[in-house]
Amino acid sequence: MSLDFNDMPEIVIEFLNYMLTIKNISKKTVSEYHYDLRTFLRYIKVTKYHADENEFREMPVNDITFDDIKSIDLTDLYSFMSYTSRELNNSAITRSRKVACLRSFYKYLHTKVKLIDYNPAAELDSPKIVKRLPKYLNLEESVNLLQSVNGKKNVARDYAILVLFMNCGLRLSELVGINVNSIRGDTLTVIGKGNKERTVYLNKACQDAIAAYMVERSKLKVIKDPKALFLSERKVRISPKTVQYLVKKYIQASGLDPDKYSPHKLRHTAATLMYKHGNVDIRALQAILGHESIATTEIYTHIDDEKLRDAVKSNPLSSISPKKKNDKNADS
Repeated sequence: MSLDFNDMPEIVIEFLNYMLTIKNISKKTVSEYHYDLRTFLRYIKVTKYHADENEFREMPVNDITFDDIKSIDLTDLYSFMSYTSRELNNSAITRSRKVACLRSFYKYLHTKVKLIDYNPAAELDSPKIVKRLPKYLNLEESVNLLQSVNGKKNVARDYAILVLFMNCGLRLSELVGINVNSIRGDTLTVIGKGNKERTVYLNKACQDAIAAYMVERSKLKVIKDPKALFLSERKVRISPKTVQYLVKKYIQASGLDPDKYSPHKLRHTAATLMYKHGNVDIRALQAILGHESIATTEIYTHIDDEKLRDAVKSNPLSSISPKKKNDKNADS
């Protein structure tokens, strides 16, 4: 993914490059910040300079001055958030990302380059996000999905991809980014969110699936991207879009709704099965999934009602009944 910030004012370009090169934020996140700041600057033009709102999505912003950016106060920021909800139909999650972007931008101006004396975004609240329980496949559905992999081409590759998703809980970006030298025995090194490296341990199913795929991979005559573990038909690193397609194909083949499940749902499935059937501690699950905050992992503690029910039933006092009074005592 190549990023071009030339449509932005100079100070914004400097901020985005700082996030990318100094803070080492992922290209995906910086690209989203680029989009969010462009939306914000267009809002400034509409409200401060009465630009034509009908041209909002094509409006250039490189003529916004630093004084325009500096003049913004907390009320302006809340007005912008209201605008994104009312006029742009942004969800709470999207608005929350915009808040994070604005906080980072004005914090940079205030504490890093010290171009402003007051940070208007410091007290900017983020919209409340209702956490939904993640969708996942149960054990039987997971087995059916793995057994649905067949065909004439790429069977070993596709099976290995599904096995890694469902045993290791990898993110889509982590899976497509795996290199051949990322694997050492029973360990796999992946690059997660924020370019953070972590070690994933491979169980026997993963090791066997990768070994079977490597046998087939070694038969390929011309490999254009020899570093990449998983290759496409064109013998280059497999793309996220191709992985999404093959996941949906096998989801459908297993009798499930392909519109309800995605590679990320397979990540949820891995986490859920480990928590329900593997006696995995929540902290261990956090490390496996590469979550920065334990709060993100805790959602999996709310999905297993049977475990809660069994916990209550296992209480040693659960079988104690009230002591019955004999008839004589009852009459006295």
